[in-house]
Amino acid sequence: MKKIKLISAIIFLFIVTIFSSCSDEDDVAVNNSVDPTPVINTVNTGTWRITFYQDSGVDETSDFSGYNFSFGAGNILSATNGTNTYTGTWSVTSDNSNDDSPSNDLDFNIAFSAPANFTELTEDWNVISYTATRIQLIHVSGGGGGTDYITFEKN
Repeated sequence: MKKIKLISAIIFLFIVTIFSSCSDEDDVAVNNSVDPTPVINTVNTGTWRITFYQDSGVDETSDFSGYNFSFGAGNILSATNGTNTYTGTWSVTSDNSNDDSPSNDLDFNIAFSAPANFTELTEDWNVISYTATRIQLIHVSGGGGGTDYITFEKN
């Protein structure tokens, strides 16, 4: 009987030692994602204009002069200057993957199919900063394609 108690105690100590040597980090999933809701709520109100657009070091802000952008429901993006209206899509998502640097940031996704100067906005932009009246974005192209910047300001 003493032998069984001794073997049971040794097995118990062995199991306790094994489990206590495991790190808590191995068992806990880390979620460092950033909440996109504040940015979404910011752009959903009012109209916006592009006050700065730089494509690989070239200032192309004038391509969007006079256009007001509306980030509407259903992820519909519209740009109008009173004469022309172009429709695209938009979304803001939490990026916690390793597809860009920095990861764990917010991606501001814009897509237009026409005209050519608006298709240049079609990217997964990273949010640099945002306030209630200004949103600054950056896109670093892979393969040495350059860095683009865009700033939207509320009208």
